[in-house]
Amino acid sequence: MKIELLNIRIFISKNDVVTDTIGNHKNLWSEYYTCYATVSAEAGKEQTDAGMVVDDSKIDFTIRWCQKASAITSTGYRVQFNGEVYDIIAVNHMNYKRKCIKLSCQKVRR
Repeated sequence: MKIELLNIRIFISKNDVVTDTIGNHKNLWSEYYTCYATVSAEAGKEQTDAGMVVDDSKIDFTIRWCQKASAITSTGYRVQFNGEVYDIIAVNHMNYKRKCIKLSCQKVRR
């Protein structure tokens, strides 16, 4: 893995369930990990649903392996990049060689 290709800073958030003072449960995104990544993106795809244009861009982030990064799953984490939020669709550990992890993501609809 070439280190000079890791030139984009990304932020990984974790989904936590928080209980308030009266016992209500809420989902809260908290910062979990920040690192540098290599970004490889498909061309942005836009679809039209019921007269509304929807941006379904897909993007892949490749990060270095570490203990915190190895705990990332597709259900409880998401990526923030350039002010946009991306859901993690798949986590590829690249043959479990403990060198890098590839996160396949899709832009969140808002």
